[in-house]
Amino acid sequence: METPSPLEARVERQTLETNISCFLSLDRPGVAVSAPSGFFTHMLTALATYAGWGLDLRVEGDSQVDFHHGVEDAGLVLGDALREIGSRLPERARFASALVPMDDSLAEVALDAGQRPYLHFEATFPQPTAGHFDFCLVEEFFRALVSRSLWTLHVTGRRGRNSHHLSEAIFKAVGLAARAALAPRREGLLSTKGSL
Repeated sequence: METPSPLEARVERQTLETNISCFLSLDRPGVAVSAPSGFFTHMLTALATYAGWGLDLRVEGDSQVDFHHGVEDAGLVLGDALREIGSRLPERARFASALVPMDDSLAEVALDAGQRPYLHFEATFPQPTAGHFDFCLVEEFFRALVSRSLWTLHVTGRRGRNSHHLSEAIFKAVGLAARAALAPRREGLLSTKGSL
C-alpha cells in the first residue's frame, strides 16, 4: 500500500445539507473544482492556483435553498485538509502577506498559519450578487476555513467598484499568502515558545 505524502490530505463531509469531498496536495499541481455556483467555482480555482495547490474539490448541496451551506461547508472541509497537512509541517514560514490589485480593486491579506484561529474581514462589495452568488458568502467561506485550519487571517478590501474584481483579488491574495506561509523554513519553527 502506498504511503500518503505528508503534503497531502483527503477529507470528506456529508450532512443532510451538503456532500463534499476534498483532495489537497501542496506538491502536486492541478486544480479541479466543481460547485453548484459557477462563481464560487471560479473563486476556489483562483485560490488554489495562486496558492500553488493541487486541489480536487467537489461540492454538492442544497443550492435550491441558496449557496450558503455549500460555501460554508467547503470552507470547513478545506480548512480540515489544511490543518491536517499543517500538523505535519512544523518548520514552515508561518507568516505571510499579499497585496493584489485587480483593475479597480485592491485586496490586502495577512496570514499566520499557526494555531490561532481568527478572522478579521473588512470589505464592502458594491454589487450584492454575481449571478445567484451572494457576496456576503465570501466572508462566511473564510470564517469557516480559519475555524478549521486554525489560521489567523486578516482580509482587507482596500478599494473596489466591482464586486467580482474585489472578491477575486481577495481569493488570489489569500492564495499567494498561503503559498508563502506554508513554504518550508530551514531555520526551524518560527516561534518564541518553541512550539505552536
